[in-house]
Amino acid sequence: MKSTRVIGFLRPLCACLVALQWCVSRVSTLSDGYDGLCSAILHPWGYPCVEYTATTDDGFILGIQRIPHGRIKNLVESRPPVFLQHGLFQGGDTWFENNPDQSLGFLLADAGFDVWVGNVRGTRWSHGHVSLPKTAKEFWDWSFDELAMSDLPAMLDLIYSETKMQIYYVGHSQGTIMAFAAFTNPKVVNRLGAAALLSPIAFLANITSPFARAAVNMHLDQFAKSMGVHQLNLRSEFAVEMIDRVCASKQVNCGDLLTSITGPNCCFNDSRIPYYLQFEPHPSSTKNIEHLFQMIRKGTFARFDYGWLRNWREYGTSTPPEYDISSIPQDFPVLMAYGGLDAMADLNDITLMLGNVLCDVELLYLENYAHLDFVLSINSKHDLYEPVVKFFRAHPTYGFDSTL
Repeated sequence: MKSTRVIGFLRPLCACLVALQWCVSRVSTLSDGYDGLCSAILHPWGYPCVEYTATTDDGFILGIQRIPHGRIKNLVESRPPVFLQHGLFQGGDTWFENNPDQSLGFLLADAGFDVWVGNVRGTRWSHGHVSLPKTAKEFWDWSFDELAMSDLPAMLDLIYSETKMQIYYVGHSQGTIMAFAAFTNPKVVNRLGAAALLSPIAFLANITSPFARAAVNMHLDQFAKSMGVHQLNLRSEFAVEMIDRVCASKQVNCGDLLTSITGPNCCFNDSRIPYYLQFEPHPSSTKNIEHLFQMIRKGTFARFDYGWLRNWREYGTSTPPEYDISSIPQDFPVLMAYGGLDAMADLNDITLMLGNVLCDVELLYLENYAHLDFVLSINSKHDLYEPVVKFFRAHPTYGFDSTL
């Protein structure tokens, strides 16, 4: 399957940029009418699914879905919980958007795992805030710092309270950034049995994505802030304008937009783009994008940089503290799967990250994989998901039947 013809990823079947605004507004209506991820994707395929919520320490109400077993329930009593954390501009749906034999969420449920699906603040399947409306500036005043320090612990605490078992973690893209930051917290790591990080990111200094590089060079994060835009929704007219600005700069081949963002995905089924767009992209915050751009500009993995004066107020130092990923326990098993064509998780940045971590790392290199192949490749069952299942089975936790 071709991975190009990608203008369609953000705006399906648009022949040219002038049609962009109409296409985005048209697609934005396709996912109306669902009352949750379970009813949108899981139930139609015949899988059991239960909706949960977890409230963060700063008041965000996160949606979590549980798939307690596969379509055919066997007699196994103890099913190890596994938690799936999506990436940037994605939601929990990303783990189920291909057919059941090509989607990690379905495969894990059928393999005997108790599957839990996370959705960070601001995404479609989460449920707002206890007091703030989504239109409030304060609702969008967060970056991956808060996702790692508030959202992830809240979701893991809920799963642990329901299962009383250590949890397997799977993260993709931003879900790995959250992991590296959160795993420096001993309480979080103690909740986990092992982790599989797909397209792992702790550093972004060497990112090769032409689109991301152009957006950083054009300071589009600062432009959005100056315009008072706090929510970054790729379906919005403002986001369309920003994409057009990048395209007009001629730094990016916008006839092949997805490849310009992610790298050339080897096994992306572009005939499913209209289906993907019923659910994606999800919103994020402008502050979160600014934080990611700081990682690219500074080459560090650190807390959000407010400038030296507010940094003193927030952190007690003029520069934001860096996340010490060397503090992740040495006996904590981690599978890191990375691709040779990934324009977001560059091999040089992965090498830098591997030079800093001391945990028990197993590597899986997929030479022809780019960024989205890790969640949407039609070949991922054999290439990636079966090795993930094998890795978890090799690291049993309390109550886990390793013969499953």
